[in-house]
Amino acid sequence: MTAITIGQAVVLGIVEGVTEFLPVSSTGHLKITEGLMGVNVDDAAVVGFSAVIQVGAIAASLLYLAKDIARIVRAWGRGLVNRNERYHHDYKFAWWVIFSTIPIVVVGLAAKPLIDGPLASLWVVAGSLIVGSGVMWAADQMGRHKRGEDDTSLKDTMWVGCSQILALLFPGFSRSGATMSTGLILDLERVAATRLSFFLGIPALTGAGVYELKDAVGTGTGVVPLAVGTLVSFVVAYFSIDWLLKFVAKHSFNSFVIYRIVVGVLLFGMLGMGVFG
Repeated sequence: MTAITIGQAVVLGIVEGVTEFLPVSSTGHLKITEGLMGVNVDDAAVVGFSAVIQVGAIAASLLYLAKDIARIVRAWGRGLVNRNERYHHDYKFAWWVIFSTIPIVVVGLAAKPLIDGPLASLWVVAGSLIVGSGVMWAADQMGRHKRGEDDTSLKDTMWVGCSQILALLFPGFSRSGATMSTGLILDLERVAATRLSFFLGIPALTGAGVYELKDAVGTGTGVVPLAVGTLVSFVVAYFSIDWLLKFVAKHSFNSFVIYRIVVGVLLFGMLGMGVFG
């Protein structure tokens, strides 16, 4: 018996694809969905499955941002061999993404027993959804939304990169929500903050997926459900990214704030009534 069936893999792939880049917590929604389907959210295979199918969503972001990523990689390559190219913003940005990923890698490895253990609780998810909503609302109100992508600095990327740790330790807080909120506090425009969140998520989430692959396959999930969930998350995430960028260009984050509070309160209620056993 596999920990995840093909049907469940399709559902979880859809949930992952829709929520990975929206500031609503993909991890939280996956855990809620798994709980409603009767899947053991603490099972190592299930935790691994959730991390691996994120790679599908990351692949979607790579495809969607392919031109930008190619431009940045080319600038980085030129800068490695030509000193004069090192003043180019794209060259520096490539290094900033690398530097900004180090903190979450270090914390992720050091705190893995806590992340996979007590912090994986649905109670933590519910609380983090609500607390994260307050942070997001405050950030959107505080931010002056005046700085674009070309105005970003190493300090900006380091702050945004480190904010990913909040979502790592508190599932439900949302990696996208934490990074976008930090970008807004730093006065980035909403689209700039969202795109920066995408770029910083690529190495962090890809690394997490590769690291968890052994648990997802080795403990009984099965290759077919993994492949199905990853493919579904890829397709759904591509359209989710496109929708999100168009949405934040014209709207505030208030809709996400309200949604997160509603989900958090409902989850507290379901936990209190023993819906998840």
